[in-house]
Amino acid sequence: MPENQVPWTNVEHYLANRLATSYRLSDASAPLVSYEVEDGKRLCLYVELGPKESAAHPSHEQVRVEEIRHRGLRMARLSTSVPGVERDFHDLLNSVADRMLVHGRPFDRALVETLEAWESLLRRRRGLDPRERTGLLGELAALGSVAGRLGWAEAVRCWHGPHREEHDFALPDLDVEVKTTTGEEPRHTVHGLGQLTPTGSRPLWLVSLGLTRAGSGGTTLTEYVEEVRARIGDEAPESSSLFERALRRTGWVEDRHDDERWRMRRAALALLVTPSFPRLGTDNLPPQVRQRVHDVRYEIDLSGLVAPQDVPAPLSAIRLP
Repeated sequence: MPENQVPWTNVEHYLANRLATSYRLSDASAPLVSYEVEDGKRLCLYVELGPKESAAHPSHEQVRVEEIRHRGLRMARLSTSVPGVERDFHDLLNSVADRMLVHGRPFDRALVETLEAWESLLRRRRGLDPRERTGLLGELAALGSVAGRLGWAEAVRCWHGPHREEHDFALPDLDVEVKTTTGEEPRHTVHGLGQLTPTGSRPLWLVSLGLTRAGSGGTTLTEYVEEVRARIGDEAPESSSLFERALRRTGWVEDRHDDERWRMRRAALALLVTPSFPRLGTDNLPPQVRQRVHDVRYEIDLSGLVAPQDVPAPLSAIRLP
């Protein structure tokens, strides 16, 4: 086993005997990366943070990242509170450490890449769940609208949703978060404090889409993927590989038996996220509260809200066949 990884047999011994231990994985002259068994039961990876680094916040309820003081250093601690997954979490910690120490990734990038790799493996086996499928359909509808104004090449470059960025689209002058529901009311689940927090001075727009089953009309997700794929192939073939990589990151798999047909329940609703917008964010919670709140998920109800007159042109033509 490489020197920057910890053998499971060693860890298993400490867990079985309720003993604590620590393994330094990084060189003595490098910032500290340490694998630790705490209290004989909890597995953690400690990573020393640079002056401008902050602890990553994954979008997984099972994985926790905290910024703490440890051994007199400012560090990120990666752990899980899920019982009974020590063997699997051990492999995840080793994978993160390997990406950092062997491949030179910063901590946040190493964590994201590891989580994406694990998710991709699982999704290849099970595909997308129903909510993920309609969510992808909504993002592709928005992608088509953006392409109508900026072209397919630029639209594909701006599509960040599959890459687990804070927002689904990063257009030249604004960011966009797309929310899709199959319910009768425009109610949407928000994951984390960053999803509806504007980035710096960039405007953030929320697009609310409502879908309903279409019987023999409308479109399936598979049909719409094929339509988008064909449009990109015709108008921006150089972007086809980028689109396919993004599509794979969502976990979508080819499904020739897809018979769920969808249409728009109502016109798309585009809203600018302003200080009065119904949301929780990293910018509207007191610091002493924000640092103690983790794994946030909440629901917003947009009933009765009306789009402004000046909806950005790339968001003005979101529709399905």
